[in-house]
This record gives sequence, structure tokens and C-alpha cells, in this order.
Amino acid sequence: MSTINYYTPEGLQKLKDELQDLKIRGRAKAADDLREARDKGDLSENAEYDAAKEAQGLLELKISKLEEVVGNARLLDETNLDLTKVLIMSKVKLKNLKNNMVLDYTLVAEEEANLAAGKISVKSPIGKGLLGKSAGDTAEITVPAGKLQFQILEISR
Repeated sequence: MSTINYYTPEGLQKLKDELQDLKIRGRAKAADDLREARDKGDLSENAEYDAAKEAQGLLELKISKLEEVVGNARLLDETNLDLTKVLIMSKVKLKNLKNNMVLDYTLVAEEEANLAAGKISVKSPIGKGLLGKSAGDTAEITVPAGKLQFQILEISR
């Protein structure tokens, strides 16, 4: 059973671009590597040929998985999202109640997550702990380092 994931238009386009690149440039490079290895002689004792075949198989597997992800992707319609609760695509301003540090995060699909850019996955412990909360709520979230408490200061899109 395939999982449906929701993406921003930019995130979905990035996946489609990666898939296209793998299909065109990745397959061309794999074919070149195979051709070059085949030209080196006896295939039964050619480790380079075996490695090129294995790399080609891994590339095709990656393409197949990415095709499945793109096929099951759905675009988010931000106009219908509730602004009073934390949902995917919410921009959330949080206050860590332990050290009073204020953090800004945007909740995104797992493939779009990028902590350096302030984008966290809705499937991460913090993302899961924030979903459905409203401004003013306190979320107690269990992370690998222990329990954290965040107060939700603001939710926006």
C-alpha cells in the first residue's frame, strides 16, 4: 500500500526535477560506465563490470521509488487550511520553556525537511507533538535527549 504525502508546489517540483535528472543523466552515465567496463575484456572476471551492473540496478531502484513517491504526491491547497491550529505548512513560533529560547519552524513533508532552513517534518517528534495545537498551548514532546516543553507563541502561513 502506497503512502500519500502532501507537498508544496516547490517541493513537488524538486522531486520531479530529481526524477527527470536520474532518468536522463543518471541512466546515460550508467550506460557509459557499463560500456566502458565491457570494453575491458572478459565479463566473467571483470569486477568493474559487476560494479557498474550493480550501480545500474541501484539507480533503477531509486528511480522506481521516486516514481512511486511522485505518483502518490498531492499538492497542498493552503487556502483551505485552518489558521488556528498547527498543521502541515504552518509557520510556528515556539518558546522552549526550559531555556526561554524562541524558535521558528515551518512544518513540511518529510522529503522537504531541512533544519538549517527552519523546515521540520510533520513526522519528526517535534512535528508530531505540535500538530493540532493552537497558539498559547504548551506541547510536551519526547525527543531522544529527553522531554522538551514548548509554548506555541504564534501560528501563521
